[in-house]
Amino acid sequence: MAGYEQVCYLRNAITRPSISVGEYTYYDDPGGPERFEQNVLYHFPFIGDKLVIGRFCALAKDVKFIMNGANHLMAGFSTYPFYIFGNGWERATPPRDAFPYKGDTVVGNDVWIGFDAMVMPGVRIGDGAIVATRSVVASDVPPYAIVAGNPAKTIRRRFSDEVIAALLEIAWWNWSAEKISRNLEHIMGADIDALRQESGIGNRE
Repeated sequence: MAGYEQVCYLRNAITRPSISVGEYTYYDDPGGPERFEQNVLYHFPFIGDKLVIGRFCALAKDVKFIMNGANHLMAGFSTYPFYIFGNGWERATPPRDAFPYKGDTVVGNDVWIGFDAMVMPGVRIGDGAIVATRSVVASDVPPYAIVAGNPAKTIRRRFSDEVIAALLEIAWWNWSAEKISRNLEHIMGADIDALRQESGIGNRE
């Protein structure tokens, strides 16, 4: 991208089949876009969990996703994984379904995740949400919420409930590139009435 050499459309740099990234989502890292997959941690193929990221997301440098492979058993007296070191300790290998599993990690569309934020396994981040710098997201984030902290808590909603409901119904991120281009001023200028008209929903307020 001219003038923004450290910004890359992320899907062009993804090699793992268990990571899905939508069109126009970018990763901003001077070290190169290939560093993104290095920050998707404990993502072991045999577990089968997926990282799904929507369209038009903005991901800052060193955003990290912790996947289900990071989980240890907690019911016993020790959380130490003796069995992975062999030498007879493998006899205590637990069945795979004994481990905590929180499912796929899903980031919606038009989500902004700030520098060095961390997203924990199985979290779902709603469309239009903002995750502040160095936040630790351990639970689901509602659409168009701004969250911050460790653990991340909702600071506020970006718009009224009525506008959020309309935006989720309009889902402009699924429009064609031509239609989005035609409505850039309305999207950037938060003109919900114009977007309703363009989508055929009409003005319901």
